[in-house]
Amino acid sequence: MIFIDACFRRATPYTPIWMMRQAGRYLREYQEVRQQAKNFLDLCANVKWATEITLQPIEILDVDAAILFSDILLLPYAMGLPLEFAPQIGPRFLETVRTLEQVKALYSHAYKRLTYVYDTLTSVRARLDKDKALIGFSGAPWTLATYMIEGQGSKTYHHSKKMLYSQPEIVHALLEKLTSELIAYLSKQIEAGANALMIFDSWAGALELEAYLTFGWDYIQKITHALKAKHPNIPLIVFPKGVGAYLAHLSAEFEVFGCDWGTPLAMAKEILGDRYVLQGNLEPARLYSQEAMIQGVARILNTMGKDPGFIFNLGHGMLADLPRAHAIELVSLVRQKSRR
Repeated sequence: MIFIDACFRRATPYTPIWMMRQAGRYLREYQEVRQQAKNFLDLCANVKWATEITLQPIEILDVDAAILFSDILLLPYAMGLPLEFAPQIGPRFLETVRTLEQVKALYSHAYKRLTYVYDTLTSVRARLDKDKALIGFSGAPWTLATYMIEGQGSKTYHHSKKMLYSQPEIVHALLEKLTSELIAYLSKQIEAGANALMIFDSWAGALELEAYLTFGWDYIQKITHALKAKHPNIPLIVFPKGVGAYLAHLSAEFEVFGCDWGTPLAMAKEILGDRYVLQGNLEPARLYSQEAMIQGVARILNTMGKDPGFIFNLGHGMLADLPRAHAIELVSLVRQKSRR
């Protein structure tokens, strides 16, 4: 698999490409499946639908890797927090976790309740071309904890930060419980057929450096260390969004570092290029304009060159109204311009 070869810095005929949120609302085919489900949770839990959606970008865009269609909040949901996806609002928990008693009340071994996730991975892997990789994923402990504490996405992270500095023992207890679940959850994804794993720390940039290292990165280190000990041949990708200023301080046992579009790729290459394969980081909005997209691709490939050890991706997820024709062209363009 060209994607897996690139993760391990092995020679590839061109730079592999896939896109975050490549299965989603910009595809008519996704919308057609989505209309069959009564809500988003049902869509994720239906193995047939989730398999179909996961495979759509492979069939339509011809990307080099499929990523499981799922959601990072399914694990906290399985741990006992009622979850809904509200129109125009997004995901929100109907209960929050703000006391030690509430942390202790969360279900242990919740990963065992997510059999539909593993079944979807097995289903996708059975239908996926053997040359295409399948990526499983989860949220990082800090990002999941903020959702569980706040109840939904936040601009200020008021409750999370208040607890972090005034009652750190509660936050650590929650992070420890999440870390234990995530190690088991991601291991089960590998056993179900995932060829690589990605950890999304979407709210990493909400914290100052010292706090992020203690409440964010330390727990990612625990997860990657446990996974590499058990599954040394499965590449791990870590995507901590908004931490461009912290790059020199980030070290752990994984292969690929995902760069968001706010992190200059040349800087990431200089600081991390010897430590990790880099993945990224085209600004998604460039896909609105063919000219802007072509310019962005040229800049990224000029920065990274044609040496092994780079994966082309967006610097965040696909936007809902991007022209699909531009997404198709992007894949072709990257292949053409990076061919060895």
